[in-house]
Amino acid sequence: MGARGKTRWFARLAGATALALGLAACSGGTGADDADNSGGGDSAKEIKVVIAEYSKDHTATFWNAFKATYEKQTGVKLNLQIISWNDIDQQASTMVQNGNPPDILNLNAYASYAKDGLLYNSDEVLTSDVKSDLIDAFVKSGTYNGKMYGFPDLSSARALFYNKDLFAKAGITNPPKTWAEFVTAAKKVQALGNGTIGYAQPLGPEEAQAEYSIWMFNNGGDWKTDGKWTINSAKNVETLQFLKDLSAKEKVTQNNPGKTNRTDGAFPLFTSGKAGMIVGFGPLQGDLDTKYKNVKYGIAPMPTKDGGPPQTYGVTDYLMAFKKDGNQEAIKKFYELYYSPDQVNTWIKSEGFLPVTESGLKEFSSEESLKVYLDTLPNVHLTPTDDPAWDKIKLAVQQNLGTAVSPSGDPKKVLDDLQKTAEAGG
Repeated sequence: MGARGKTRWFARLAGATALALGLAACSGGTGADDADNSGGGDSAKEIKVVIAEYSKDHTATFWNAFKATYEKQTGVKLNLQIISWNDIDQQASTMVQNGNPPDILNLNAYASYAKDGLLYNSDEVLTSDVKSDLIDAFVKSGTYNGKMYGFPDLSSARALFYNKDLFAKAGITNPPKTWAEFVTAAKKVQALGNGTIGYAQPLGPEEAQAEYSIWMFNNGGDWKTDGKWTINSAKNVETLQFLKDLSAKEKVTQNNPGKTNRTDGAFPLFTSGKAGMIVGFGPLQGDLDTKYKNVKYGIAPMPTKDGGPPQTYGVTDYLMAFKKDGNQEAIKKFYELYYSPDQVNTWIKSEGFLPVTESGLKEFSSEESLKVYLDTLPNVHLTPTDDPAWDKIKLAVQQNLGTAVSPSGDPKKVLDDLQKTAEAGG
């Protein structure tokens, strides 16, 4: 999910009980023998698994334990490599271009590899029980040309976080429901002075597409409509102009929002009590509940342009499997283990994200603080990861969108250029 949120959201939910789940071997499982067994060659004795680093605290801990469990159960060596989100796109691309892809790759875009015929589909490596348990929205986002190639590892959904103390000092009684109310609230917080800002806006290269998407969706826009790219639609231009105006005209954001990343820029402004509002998700909530308890915060649905039903932006990342001679059986066993509840849900809880399975929704449903996310998760808006061009478009968005909100930036021109990139196939 770009460079993902970094701490345990579920500290209070999981506690000692969830941690006690550990990563013990799954004694049950559905068996991988009901998936298509068409792979050729001798069975692999080793697979390489490349995982994105979601957090310094939990990613390596989980995957090293998973590695030990997998190796004990299967007798297959798991060569684990963990790469930061800042570097994994380029390193993964280089691996593939050099003809040496990993067996399993954790990334947020898959369709270009599926288009090139490099990946296994779900019929080849997932059991029927696993396939039926995956949430429909993520099956759809992971499907290219009628086959599922992107297998979700975890998910998140976004909402508006606001600082209750700053709101009270500014005389704001309720979180905003419209863009006009949002601007008014941001101005009141900004007017408090002492370094406070109305809204922490991250449109830097880390995950500009996420920040922009949630505002776009709440203005009735989208990246594609009826199968055609609509990046430079009138509504989308209006949205990006609004985001520019927040800094250039209304002056309610931090300096240089077009260069500010979420993890090391915007989030610290909110956790330090300096920002009135920010778009956040589970890991930020986890930090606030465990590391920054002095910040009193609330969570609300996103404000919409005209007060219509709020829309939710969601993200899932993928564990895709590359076809190699003899590796199919080892990959089946990887997914069979990963999607067992005591593995996938422990991983998701440790990193502070949301489930990708129907059984996970049931397990997480008792946590009241997740209600705003879980209620909308099955119907979230996602970026078009099922289009092979998206991974290149996403990089172009990350690199260029922030320039639109600089004082001399031109939102329409930036979106026009991105539209041309999309129409050219990325």
